[in-house]
Amino acid sequence: MGNKVTLAQVEELAAELPPRDQLKLLAHIGERLSIAPVAVLAEEVEDKDTTRARQKRLARLRPWLAQCEKVAERWDGTFESAADLRRLRDER
Repeated sequence: MGNKVTLAQVEELAAELPPRDQLKLLAHIGERLSIAPVAVLAEEVEDKDTTRARQKRLARLRPWLAQCEKVAERWDGTFESAADLRRLRDER
């Protein structure tokens, strides 16, 4: 196996992308996660404490949500993220 990349390194790299590419990355990650809900459920079963599992997931998501908010603030007008993500996915 090659060198491992930390989440912090990925976040730094993602922040350097133009907003459109950040949205494409977000769409790609969302698509991958949407087909793997079993992993999320397994984590909840592992913890046997749904509240604790939810708190762990939220802690991991907060940096991504903050980055998404920063990206969204760059656009004027309304921002339909779900529609935009579908459009970006369809353009691929």
